[in-house]
Amino acid sequence: MSLGLLWLGLTLLGALQTQAQDSSSNLIPAPPLLRVPLQPDFQDDQFQGKWYTVGLAGNAIQKKAEGQGKMYTTTYELNEDGSYNVTSTLLRNQRCDHWVRTFVPSFQPGQFNLGNIKSYSGIQSYTVRVASTDYNQFAMVFFKKVSNNKEYFKTTLYGRTKELTPKLKEDFVRFAKSLGLTDDHIVFLTPIGNGLEGEGEGTQELARPGTVLPRKDLVPCSSHLRGGWPKSFLGASLGSGRP
Repeated sequence: MSLGLLWLGLTLLGALQTQAQDSSSNLIPAPPLLRVPLQPDFQDDQFQGKWYTVGLAGNAIQKKAEGQGKMYTTTYELNEDGSYNVTSTLLRNQRCDHWVRTFVPSFQPGQFNLGNIKSYSGIQSYTVRVASTDYNQFAMVFFKKVSNNKEYFKTTLYGRTKELTPKLKEDFVRFAKSLGLTDDHIVFLTPIGNGLEGEGEGTQELARPGTVLPRKDLVPCSSHLRGGWPKSFLGASLGSGRP
């Protein structure tokens, strides 16, 4: 009896492992960077500031699994050496979390690499490429990551405000499909909160790490974390398991 249960457990475990391997092996191949547009005459000082993440598309993003994801913000702070301190602020377990990393300029203006990459377990390379932006309204940014010998890619539709025109959203869908993605890999995020900075609402400045926002209807923010992301944010940024 117990031996039979043991074999059943091993069989189920093997099936789950096979399913996980199949899902990662069926990823849509990442396009070569040469196929991804690059914003001409990129202006790093104009690109800095706060962006709302309005849309996401990637080879590890599944619309059915992701559902209606919640909007979050990403703020680019320009440093003197041309790198960005990048802070994403998102709601997680009823707390406002900040996730911080550094994007270092590559050999082309508008293209960046992840700084201090050795501190991110399993990540072999991570490239960021600003495909298109008008600086004042929208930006489309391409991300490509190699992790544990698997290639993941994502493109993000940023907005300076929570709402973008239908045309910009259509342009984003076309861009995502030009990279080989389908409708099942494209999601638009839902603004939430009522005064929560980083989730698409309110005008208050980002709270400093560990501080509690003063109004009762605001969500307390936790500390900055460097060197890694939680699974939920990995899903939001470049797909589960993923960049």
